[in-house]
Amino acid sequence: MASPPVTKYYPCAVNTGEVDLNRLASIVASQSTVSRADCYAVIVALTQAIGDSLSEGHIVKIEDLGTFQITLQGLPADSPDDLGKSSIKGAKIIYKPSRDLKQTLKQLTYKRMR
Repeated sequence: MASPPVTKYYPCAVNTGEVDLNRLASIVASQSTVSRADCYAVIVALTQAIGDSLSEGHIVKIEDLGTFQITLQGLPADSPDDLGKSSIKGAKIIYKPSRDLKQTLKQLTYKRMR
């Protein structure tokens, strides 16, 4: 006779909503002397600059935010000469948070939700 499976419970993060580009621009504007529209424009331009830099093969490092870099997914080859565009199956952007941003995790508080 088999014993019944044991139920396990694990903690999980509960999201309380999303913050979009407009809201980020408003938050930055409220903490500076720059208008929301100017903050919005800078954030949009920054995302474009990050994308352009990544496509040029650069690692993008923003000290207070972290680093971004491209990694490839592909098929193995028997020799370097066998590698080519057909070996590449896709690309991903890897994000590594800054030390300061990682410190944020150590300052989190937790509470039980039901």
